[in-house]
Amino acid sequence: MLYNDAYSAFAGGRHPQLLGSKVREGWPEVAEFNDHVMRVGLAGGTLRYQDQELTLDRYGRPEQVWMDLDYSPVLDEAGESAGVICILAETTDRVTNARRTQFLLSLADALRPLGTRSEIMQVAADRLGRWLNANRAFYAEISSELLMTVDYDYCDGVQSLVGAHSLAPFGTGLLDAYRSGVPIVMPDVPGNAQLSISAREGLAERRVGAFIDVLLFDKTERVGVLAVQSATPRAWTSAEESLVQEVGERVKSAVERARAEEELRQLNETLEEQVAVRSAERDRLWNLSQDMLARAGYDGMISAASPAWSRVLGWSEAELLSRGYVGFMHPDDEPHTSAAIAQMAQTRRPTRFENRIATRTGGWKHIEWTVAPEADGLNFVAVGRDLTEAKAREADLEVAREALRQSQKMEAMGSLTGGVAHDFNNLLTPIIGSLDMLVRKGVGTDRERRLIEGALQSAERAKMLVHRLLAFARRQPLQPTGVDVAKVIDSMTGLIESTIGPTITVAVELDELPPAHADLNQLEMALLNLAVNARDAMADGGTLTIGACRRSVQAGEVAGLAQGHYICLSVGDTGCGMDEDTLQRAIEPFFSTKGVGKGTGLGLSMVHGLTAQLGGGLTIDSAPGRGTTISLWLPVSMVTPAGEERPAEQSPFPTRLGTALLIDDEDLVRMSTAHMLADLSYNVVEAASAEEALRLIDNGLIPDVLITDHLMPGMSGADLARRLKHSHPALPVLIVSGYADESGIDADIPRLTKPFRNAELELCLTALTAPVLTFDPGQPVGAGRVTT
Repeated sequence: MLYNDAYSAFAGGRHPQLLGSKVREGWPEVAEFNDHVMRVGLAGGTLRYQDQELTLDRYGRPEQVWMDLDYSPVLDEAGESAGVICILAETTDRVTNARRTQFLLSLADALRPLGTRSEIMQVAADRLGRWLNANRAFYAEISSELLMTVDYDYCDGVQSLVGAHSLAPFGTGLLDAYRSGVPIVMPDVPGNAQLSISAREGLAERRVGAFIDVLLFDKTERVGVLAVQSATPRAWTSAEESLVQEVGERVKSAVERARAEEELRQLNETLEEQVAVRSAERDRLWNLSQDMLARAGYDGMISAASPAWSRVLGWSEAELLSRGYVGFMHPDDEPHTSAAIAQMAQTRRPTRFENRIATRTGGWKHIEWTVAPEADGLNFVAVGRDLTEAKAREADLEVAREALRQSQKMEAMGSLTGGVAHDFNNLLTPIIGSLDMLVRKGVGTDRERRLIEGALQSAERAKMLVHRLLAFARRQPLQPTGVDVAKVIDSMTGLIESTIGPTITVAVELDELPPAHADLNQLEMALLNLAVNARDAMADGGTLTIGACRRSVQAGEVAGLAQGHYICLSVGDTGCGMDEDTLQRAIEPFFSTKGVGKGTGLGLSMVHGLTAQLGGGLTIDSAPGRGTTISLWLPVSMVTPAGEERPAEQSPFPTRLGTALLIDDEDLVRMSTAHMLADLSYNVVEAASAEEALRLIDNGLIPDVLITDHLMPGMSGADLARRLKHSHPALPVLIVSGYADESGIDADIPRLTKPFRNAELELCLTALTAPVLTFDPGQPVGAGRVTT
């Protein structure tokens, strides 16, 4: 299993052990469900589940959750299903809220026709106990003498507590706790040191390991308590606690109603007072509901609106009742809303729909409505739930999906670019080699030599373009060395000017600089990326400033940088700048301000990763209206930057003559390289494959040096080098490859990247075949002897 940070939060206590585990072992409690998903996905199919219910163990205990799940196959290079990707959105809160609301509405409906307190308590205890999977639930009245009376209780696996029980072992503090009005929540009775030993023993005798007690009545002679108990310790969730409280409120309301009806039957003169009590309870539910409740007519007017309307939308009750409800709707939503209400009026059945309702501040809120007709045929009731947060989560999910699609496009483009660049390297090798040989031999008239030199320069520029394509494709490993930053900026200025366009002025500010520890190609790509970002920030033109200076940084002076000496390479623009939120998220992968489909959000994160890998860092200085300056901090290098190519005649050792065995599957590349080797005074034996070269050696050929291509049909050049290392350990081997990727090539094997010139080949062979200086410890310095 591989997953992102959001899934790690969903996995809860199973993270990080879940990362990298097998699916069956990671979620054993839903193994059969995941088996089915994997079978369908690996067979190329897709699955979609909405509000799928599963029981998971994320925090050391079974937990019922609901999720929206989308499964799709992940294809390998051959187009076959190699894995399954899951887009998951946990809908537990929404489902549980809906189920909770339905449970409370159903309970209220069940309690409404009941006329006695005992019936109300029996129904409430049974439903609450089953819903919470509790072992015991009941209503009890506790007198001032600490005598608890239970008339009925719901029991599952434990004995009934119906009857009277003394609570004296708990002390008078218990009664004070109940009368405080705060629910008493006890998750672990045996482990609660605040309870007396006698209290714990008494609860253990009744098999009470955890409980929630909610105050319902507080009278002088009694305290009414709704209790839910578990036979074992149980970590009650806040949702369970609030549910018990809400059930208590409904039970309290129903009991009050029943008592009022009982008293009404006895004292008809108190009817008005009792009606007022019941109305007050209904008003309380009306006022406290988080959903928008309303009564409206088919004539288009609202006759009653709950306070939630003002909390959600900002409109006052007077404003809501004085305007038709159509006037609050988004114009695009009015037709289907009116049609739904008309259909409800015709069918006399409840219906549901969504629309957008105006807020007092000028915005719009997505509202989900449930409407039901009243018996008079003139009015209906409506319950509205704010979907703003849910819609925002859906939008964030779509942005994440689009970012994933963009990154997949970038990966595909990188793979394609890397392959094309390899082909260009093979094409350029004979071109550059042949032109270089013509230049060295001075072939042709002066005009023809100038044309040949011009063609060679163009081929060299094509070579640099290929190197940049490989850097863009991220097919080159990081090869840090000493880099002349000023020279890089000078060589890139022309490309940057042509890329950002004529409306932007490029200014360069450079100090005297030591070499920087960096990868040349990656640094060029980073500089180009920053220039393009700066261009996008200056839609109406401006000035792009590229600067570099040396800075010594003390510990803690620049965030994220260790103490030391650095080259600070900065790219600044006069564009729109970043606000604080954008500045905080600028280097996050996939974060982009360019809009969906206009950027991957990977540019700055790649540059940040490059500098961090080199031991440096990246800082951003920006504010709205004053532009942005991004600085790359590169450590100062102790390595001198590579200079101009040294002519072959300056080699410290003379060229070693002998037989060169040349292997390459490309005929033109092999022919061009053979001519270069011949010019270097080698006798050249050619082979089109590694297997052919082995046959030549087995038949008696004894080469003095072996030059081989890397990736060829059959055996690769790296495999050939390893084989000869065992059979011919003294044979020097040079690998020549059009791929910049070094994967598969041992680190101790010299290599030369296509395309190359005669001098580059000569330098590689000179270094490969040069004698080694050793010194006799018994002789003074300077008395060394040369060995090979």
